[in-house]
Amino acid sequence: MRILRPSDASALAAAYVRNREYLSTWEPMRPAEYYTESWQAADITSRLVAADAGEGFPFALFAGDTLVGRFNLAGIVRGPFQSAGLGYWVDSNYAGRGLASAAVRTIVDTARDVLGLHRIEASTLLHNAGSQRVLLKAGFRQIGMAPQYLEIAGKWQDHNLYQVVLHE
Repeated sequence: MRILRPSDASALAAAYVRNREYLSTWEPMRPAEYYTESWQAADITSRLVAADAGEGFPFALFAGDTLVGRFNLAGIVRGPFQSAGLGYWVDSNYAGRGLASAAVRTIVDTARDVLGLHRIEASTLLHNAGSQRVLLKAGFRQIGMAPQYLEIAGKWQDHNLYQVVLHE
């Protein structure tokens, strides 16, 4: 796992194309352009600007040369909050192998030890048991449920809310 690079745009677009149907249940509806190299290059560029400002970090997970996962530590807020949000997915061909759990644990350690954050939050759809297991294995605790929290797959859906406090 490493920070995304502009040169990863093609691999990222290919991963999204490969997983388009699989991710459609778990993500917002995307325009056709989202699955292109040019869209992903622009997105990577904007996320790297945010990384330079310390506001978020776009990670990619690789199996050899194949991009098989995307993890975003985003919305970093400093001051008394010292918090960030986490979003992620793993390629359908690699799901269920513990890769997401290991990557999220690495991000938690980095957020605590390198970035000095106090808290990370994440959310899952109520029926996303796999993602819930990933978060629990990484030390997250469920802290509530938010009705109609995010528009996923074309409709506003309830989400379970999780957090990990990094300095307990």
